[in-house]
Amino acid sequence: MPPNLTGYYRFVSQENMDSYLRALDINVVLRKLVCLLKPDKEIIHTGDHMIIRTITSLRDYVMDFDLGVQFEEDLGPVDGRKCQTTVSWEGDQLVCEQLGEKRNRGWRHWLEGDQLHLRMTAEDEVCVQVFQKVK
Repeated sequence: MPPNLTGYYRFVSQENMDSYLRALDINVVLRKLVCLLKPDKEIIHTGDHMIIRTITSLRDYVMDFDLGVQFEEDLGPVDGRKCQTTVSWEGDQLVCEQLGEKRNRGWRHWLEGDQLHLRMTAEDEVCVQVFQKVK
């Protein structure tokens, strides 16, 4: 049985965000701004339904979805694109595949103790973020 990711997580660290955003064709000014943000994550996980909120001082981004069901994700607040998204479990990792203009786009979340890890991919770039569970 996969873990329940419900909780509130505070930003700890990130690696390679600028290169990841460049792979998404984000302009240099917005890339610099995003690299300065320290987002929090709030996850509500109830059975096969999840809500993942990414909370920043600039704007929040909310994913509300059912596991294993493809949906159209509006990534307008991120990079102006839409894609076909499916989120499902692979063992203990929550895996998201985003089909659209960019190859190899998606992410995976997993827990190590009370830390939430996020690995985001786009094209050949990988960005890793770590969050500490606070409640």
